[in-house]
Amino acid sequence: MRVCGVDFKSNEANICLVDLSQGLFDVPDCRARKFTITDGASTEQIRQFQRQFVKLMDDYKVDKIVIRERPMKGKFAGSAVGFKMEAALQLIESLECEVFTAAAMKESLKRNPVMVSMKEVGLKQFQEPAFQVACAYLNK
Repeated sequence: MRVCGVDFKSNEANICLVDLSQGLFDVPDCRARKFTITDGASTEQIRQFQRQFVKLMDDYKVDKIVIRERPMKGKFAGSAVGFKMEAALQLIESLECEVFTAAAMKESLKRNPVMVSMKEVGLKQFQEPAFQVACAYLNK
C-alpha cells in the first residue's frame, strides 16, 4: 500500500510518499515535496492545487491520502488557507482521504517507533511530520 502523508504549515502542504510492502517501509522519490498557495487563496488557486495534487497522486499510484490533524484554535492552530487546502484534498473523489488524529498518531508511533533519520531516507527536515503521519497510519 502506498500512502501520501500530508502536513499543513500556514499556506504550505508538505508531503511524503511512503510504501509498506512485506512489513518494510520504502520512501520512493517524488518530484514534489510541497505545494504552496499565496495568501489570497482564490478559488482558482485552490482548484489548481487540487488538480496538481491529483495528477501527482495518479502518477505515483497513491492509494490513500493521510492528513495530520491540526488544532482549530490555540498556539498551533492551522491557517485559513491550510484548512482550504485540506478541504480540497478531502473532496477529491478519486482518492480516499483520512485525517489522522494526533492521539492515534502518538499511540501508533509509541507502539512502533520509526527509527530512521530524514537524511537516511532522502527527505528534507520539513517533511518529517508528513513522513511520521504516513508511517503511523501504515503501522496502526
